[in-house]
Amino acid sequence: MSEPTPATAAHRDTDVVICGAGPTGLVLALDLVRRGVRALLLERADGLFPGSRGKGLQPRSQEVLDDLGILPGVLAAGGPYPRMLAWEGTERRGEWDMIERSEPTEQVPYADTLLIPQSRTQELLYERLTALGGGVRFGAALTGFRQDAERVEVRLSTGETVRAGCLVGADGGRSTVRRALGIGMTGETVDPRPMLVADVRIAPGTLADRDHWHVWRAADGGVALCPLPGDDGLFQLAATFEDESAAVDTTPDGVRALLAARTPLAEEAITDVPWASDYRVRAALADRFREGRVFLAGDAAHVHSPAGGQGLNTGVQDAYNLGWKLAQVLLHGAPAALLDSYEAERRPVAADVLGLSTRLHRASAGGAAVQRGRDVQQLGLGYRDSDLAVDTRPETPEEAVRAGDRAPDGRYGEDRLFDLFRGPHFTLLTAGPAEPPADLPERVRRARIPAGGPYGTGVFLIRPDGYVGWAGHHADASFDAYLTAVGLAPAGVPA
Repeated sequence: MSEPTPATAAHRDTDVVICGAGPTGLVLALDLVRRGVRALLLERADGLFPGSRGKGLQPRSQEVLDDLGILPGVLAAGGPYPRMLAWEGTERRGEWDMIERSEPTEQVPYADTLLIPQSRTQELLYERLTALGGGVRFGAALTGFRQDAERVEVRLSTGETVRAGCLVGADGGRSTVRRALGIGMTGETVDPRPMLVADVRIAPGTLADRDHWHVWRAADGGVALCPLPGDDGLFQLAATFEDESAAVDTTPDGVRALLAARTPLAEEAITDVPWASDYRVRAALADRFREGRVFLAGDAAHVHSPAGGQGLNTGVQDAYNLGWKLAQVLLHGAPAALLDSYEAERRPVAADVLGLSTRLHRASAGGAAVQRGRDVQQLGLGYRDSDLAVDTRPETPEEAVRAGDRAPDGRYGEDRLFDLFRGPHFTLLTAGPAEPPADLPERVRRARIPAGGPYGTGVFLIRPDGYVGWAGHHADASFDAYLTAVGLAPAGVPA
């Protein structure tokens, strides 16, 4: 395996090539561009994905989008999940909440899953990316690549060859990058039944009001219609087929006929079918997330059931974890070993999330009205076992924040800690009377907060992705070693 040491400018045309402009690729490109990393984002299609597919943004992903500067637009375009409403023909048979509702707190400002079509999330990411000077190379597919100790050479469908410091495959479950690396996927078929997902526009005045997520069950399979935010009558349709050999018709006429057969809606009530796709639910995890200078992220690394809204969100977290590490190695002289932490941190998380999605899918498929609680919000996921989590305090209360945990929000004068964390920098947070180091690199922002709350008393180095990297009662030799490991100069030496 070639070591991903920084390729010199003479040996590359760009810093990072990203294959796939879905949510994962867009978040990674945006994070890299704001850090000054040259990123070439390739997308084989002629435009962004047009459908609603990954429609749930978990609270942790909302925090990421807050950091990236697009959350106001996301909140304006999204909305809360509606209550489920079961039907038998034209008769209502009961309501329930699929999402456990929570109230925002000082530490968790975004408490509920947000409903927003994947296409709109991608549009907002793309708008922010272009505003920062980045972009997407549409109509350009990766056809092959080779890597050595200096660089990756990427061949495009346009006939060009691009030289880069690193390549990231964010190109979906059938990833060209993963297959070219020969990395296997270990997993299982979660549900052998065919499924259909589509966006449908329904004329007003039908049974399908926009205040509920409507569910009908039939002998040949169920149908669910979820109203998507906006006032254009758009719903996401999800349908199952009990016959494992059933042929799924994804044409507009086929989708209309399915709804007319399984619900009281007439075919003419479906005024438009902008997008439709069929699939079978599988859960699989890539055997490795990295080979030399090449990395896998999002669905290229892990494939989920849509139950619980974990797939898109886990990909966003992959990109957020990888972006700052690539920047530190490629631009700021961090040791190449920093990139080892990407797979070490993200692969166990992906494995846990895959298990959660699979359990939720099977429980729901069995007919249970399963409520999604805090375990789907991704706020509790962390990296306490990582080499990048160093906690020198001999004892801490059970509820206290430790190295490897998500850094909670809180008050900071008239502002919030998230306002302080926002941006591509590290943050040194001193809680109470603890003594921080006197000198810090310019790329570390510092602040002092009162003792108490989740931070208690101590000194905390917050990573650019909002996790506590180092924690202690005072900076010692391990603190200086940590700064070196993440590409910051030791205390007292300019970055």
